[in-house]
Amino acid sequence: MKILALDSSGLVASAAVVEDDILTAEFTMNYKKTHSQTLLPMLETIRDMTELDLDTVDAIAVAAGPGSFTGLRIGSATAKGLGLALKKPIVAVPTVDALAYVLYGSSSLVCPIMDARRGQVYTGIYAYEKKERPSCEEMRLGQVFELKTIRKQCAVAVEEIVEELNSLGREVIFLGDGIPVFEAKLAERMKVPYSFAPAHMNRQRAAAVAALAEIYYQQGRLQTAEEHAPEYLRLSQAERERQEAEQAGKQI
Repeated sequence: MKILALDSSGLVASAAVVEDDILTAEFTMNYKKTHSQTLLPMLETIRDMTELDLDTVDAIAVAAGPGSFTGLRIGSATAKGLGLALKKPIVAVPTVDALAYVLYGSSSLVCPIMDARRGQVYTGIYAYEKKERPSCEEMRLGQVFELKTIRKQCAVAVEEIVEELNSLGREVIFLGDGIPVFEAKLAERMKVPYSFAPAHMNRQRAAAVAALAEIYYQQGRLQTAEEHAPEYLRLSQAERERQEAEQAGKQI
């Protein structure tokens, strides 16, 4: 199975190809450029460097949200365009789940934190549970651990997720672009042991999107390109401002 994966949900832009559980190529960039400038050139580089025939891809995987509204639209539009042109299915992978999958097999709770602005974070709480009797195929594919969702991805104040983590009483490892923004609050409020993932494991990776997508594909969790849409979790700033203006008008 060959999966082409995209992630432009946050500050990082990433593209990857995974074939039969082997990472063939990955191009990740976290620099001062917009995803509209980087994503397609990255795909073209991967295609050219690996002599990839796009017609041989089985599915297009994309980090489907939450995340940056602009980034999600760029990623979803690119995935939809490829899906339509190549007549391939879309595998929509929840952004926060994919971030947690970067730390596959962790013995600690995994808590991704993305800066959602307005004092909120996109986050969730995850744990890895070792399968009692993994099959030979699962062992070969590195699927010995199962990602368990303790709290589904959500948009909340950082204080709320910290309170829940403290109540669980387990060591936590954080990752994501929200850490530099909320590190001081975490230090002030965390009561259980915690740590931060190192540089090579602390941001979005399209390879993690592809690896999860391979599992979802086997489970039949597919969409057509026409069906696919991002999952924002929150209203956009323009929608919020319009809603606030309408409410203010009603009050007058």
